[in-house]
Amino acid sequence: MNNLTTVIRSLISRRHEEEWFEFKVNWLEPHVLGEYISAMSNAAAMVGEEYAYFVWGIEDSTHAVKGTSFDIHQNVKNEPLKHYLARMVKPDIGFDFYEEQFEGKRIVVLVIPAAKTAPTAFDKVRYLRIGSSKVNLMEYPEREARLFDILKNGLPTIENTESEYQELTFNKLLVYYEAKGITLNKKTFKKNLGLLTESGKYNVMAQLLSDNSHIPIRFSLFSGKTKATTMYSVREFGNTCLLYSLDDVLRYGEILNIPQADERNRVVERKEVPLFHEEAYREAVVNAFVHNLWIDGNAPMFTGFQDRIEILSRGHLPPKQTVEGFFAGESVPVNKKLSDIFLQLHISERSGRGVPKITEIYGKNSIELRENSIVVTIPFDRLETAIFAADEGQSVPDKGVISQDNAPVDAPVDAPVDVSVAVSGSENKIRSILEFCENSKTILEIAHYLGYKDKRSVRKYLNPLLEQGRIAMTIPDRPNSRYQKYVTIK
Repeated sequence: MNNLTTVIRSLISRRHEEEWFEFKVNWLEPHVLGEYISAMSNAAAMVGEEYAYFVWGIEDSTHAVKGTSFDIHQNVKNEPLKHYLARMVKPDIGFDFYEEQFEGKRIVVLVIPAAKTAPTAFDKVRYLRIGSSKVNLMEYPEREARLFDILKNGLPTIENTESEYQELTFNKLLVYYEAKGITLNKKTFKKNLGLLTESGKYNVMAQLLSDNSHIPIRFSLFSGKTKATTMYSVREFGNTCLLYSLDDVLRYGEILNIPQADERNRVVERKEVPLFHEEAYREAVVNAFVHNLWIDGNAPMFTGFQDRIEILSRGHLPPKQTVEGFFAGESVPVNKKLSDIFLQLHISERSGRGVPKITEIYGKNSIELRENSIVVTIPFDRLETAIFAADEGQSVPDKGVISQDNAPVDAPVDAPVDVSVAVSGSENKIRSILEFCENSKTILEIAHYLGYKDKRSVRKYLNPLLEQGRIAMTIPDRPNSRYQKYVTIK
């Protein structure tokens, strides 16, 4: 079999052993091995993997390469091991043994094809892996029914799974496309975008892109470095068209990304240092939306701490994706149709640059592949920590204009504050913006009115006003967006 070295390296690099691969050194119990073949073949089918792998020569607990003396040609009661196993595995799935030299050590790999048309059985019993346990499939009827459904209809996706909500509307989706210069045909867009199952029902992707996705997406802020500290803000960005939720989370990142005045080695002009790298944050957020396992009904989770932002997407690496390929930027979409829409709208690209860009800036350790999730950590490049000092029992000096939920912009700073709405600037400019935006204005018009040459300089005033609901705009972060005072856009 080709590329076994790549397969072994990828399996070793995974932090957790999964249902479709197993490590041993020299172990052999022939009948139990047959049970593993059944269990792992069925488990591979359940998660969409083409093969399962039983590997000798790798230590289970440490994933250290030890090498093995396992003999693939040995007999079981005067019968060759391979023939003994094949005789009792039904239906015949064509498993096979391979020897490989890996890091100078002998490795043996049993490659087990995933079940295709019927669950794989050994000695007339169907088995399944649940975590690291091997169980009789008949004792788990819900999983058994799911396996049969997968073998008949394929792995559940947001395209082939019917939404539990069928009274859906798509006004926001149509407006979003219109703002991008694309007019959707109201009679055919549902079919063209893949929002319907084969039976004509709305699928999960339709639910995600509808006016009400029925899925909450939250951004929580904690005053310290763990969730044991005070949680002083939870922002709700879900229950709307997913494209708008994405824009909201990206815009919220701009608010969090406080420009810090760098007075170090100042000669003439001071520098403004962002709290974190804007592009890395954007790539992580877009990836979390595109590759999240939406089929389970769970959204990505965004959490801000004193020293970092954590972006968690549900699920694990998609089938046919290796850890090595993931970090190299080899794009394998979890939700292909959704990925196509993001590509069409120029929200993302299929160049695979997201992960390499994040690791280039923050290192490979900034991305953690957990058993059922992927977590990207965006650390803060903080010049000072006064904004969080109150959580440690210290006083917080007044650093300028701070806005809090339901509080005036010039509210006193005498408690732990929401870093998400810290503003650098004067109340005079804020009043000017509100007066100027009595009628809707573009961001460039506002910037020129205030005497700025670029958009970035004015965003530090606009973003807090948007958060407070004192101004609103049509579609977030679009060239034709217009800002207006006292308008709430739903």
